Order: sequence, then C-alpha cells, then structure tokens
Amino acid sequence: MADPGLGRVVAASAAAGCTLAGAVAVTVAVVAGPGPGPTGYVSEAGVADSPYAPAYRIGIFAVAAALLLLAVALPPALRVAAALLAAGSVLTLLSGAVTCSAGCPLPPFETATAADLVHGGASIAATAAVVFAMLALLVSPAAVPGLRRIAGLGAALALPLSAAIGLAMLTVGRGGLVGVLERLLLAVAAGWGLATATALGLAHRRS
Repeated sequence: MADPGLGRVVAASAAAGCTLAGAVAVTVAVVAGPGPGPTGYVSEAGVADSPYAPAYRIGIFAVAAALLLLAVALPPALRVAAALLAAGSVLTLLSGAVTCSAGCPLPPFETATAADLVHGGASIAATAAVVFAMLALLVSPAAVPGLRRIAGLGAALALPLSAAIGLAMLTVGRGGLVGVLERLLLAVAAGWGLATATALGLAHRRS
C-alpha cells in the first residue's frame, strides 16, 4: 500500500514548484507585456491581443495546480483549509480560462462585459479563498505551530491589503493605488503558498 505521507511530500514539493513557476510566468507577462504598468490590473497581461497572454495563462494555470496540490499536501485534520484551497484552485482555473476584455473593466466606474465580470469575480473569489485558508490554518488546533506562524504572518499582511483594495476599488477605481495594492496582495499569497508548501514537505519528511 502506498505511503500517504510520501504522497503528501510529493504534493507539497510539486505545489512549491508550481507556485514558483506560476509566479515567474505571470511576472514576466506583466513586466514584459504591453499593459499599463502598475496602474492597471495584473489580469491585463492576459487579454487576447497581448503577445504575453499565453505566458500569463500558463502561470495562472500553474497557480491553480499549486493550490490543489497544497490542499492534497495538508493533513486530513485540516480539511477546512484544504477545501478552501481546492475551491481557490477551481476559481483560479476559471479566472485563467475566461479572458477579460481590454483594460479588464470592472464596476462601479467602468462598463464591464459578462466575461469581465466572470473573470473579475473568479479572481476576487479565488484570492478570498486563499486568505480564508490562511485563517483556517491559523485557528485550527490540528495545525502544527510552524504552519500557524506562516498562516498568521500571511493573514496579518493579506487582510489589510484585501480591505484596502476593496475600499479603493469602490471609491477611486482603477489607478496606481489599486495596481500596487493588488500586486502586493498577490505577492503575499504566493509567498505564503511557497512557504506553506515548503514547511509541509519538511514536516512530512520528518514524520
């Protein structure tokens, strides 16, 4: 019979690799692509007419895989966090599959298409699922101290950034403020995923 601990080590290692690969691919697409720079949304790197759209989508799909692998790598007792990560994976996949229109417009200051709403809604919900997964790990007595510390740091950074992005989108809309905050939040989520996957891999190897 296969060792479930070994399976979780493999899943954690693969999650770390997918997180790193996805972050690099999306960063390349955003930095090298023809988007508006830090004043626009990260998703603008994936619009259909961008030459870097394939790199962006590959990166997003890699992140979706990383979230699912991270859910698999968690011990069975952490099923709430695992379910949130699995939901985040599906939503991230939907975000990458549905391309927004030029500029990725969102209400209330811009007129959005159905695809824009699906893409934007999936992206926001995916990020929320990851943040809630951090909180689930933070409060779970079944999580080892190392995972709780990483989750606590991630949540301490992600929650105020999420609140600031939501408030800024409702009050000022697109601009440098939202662009910078969005990039910071995504960097926190990626860093948390990488650190959590690494910690899980090391913990399973010791057990």
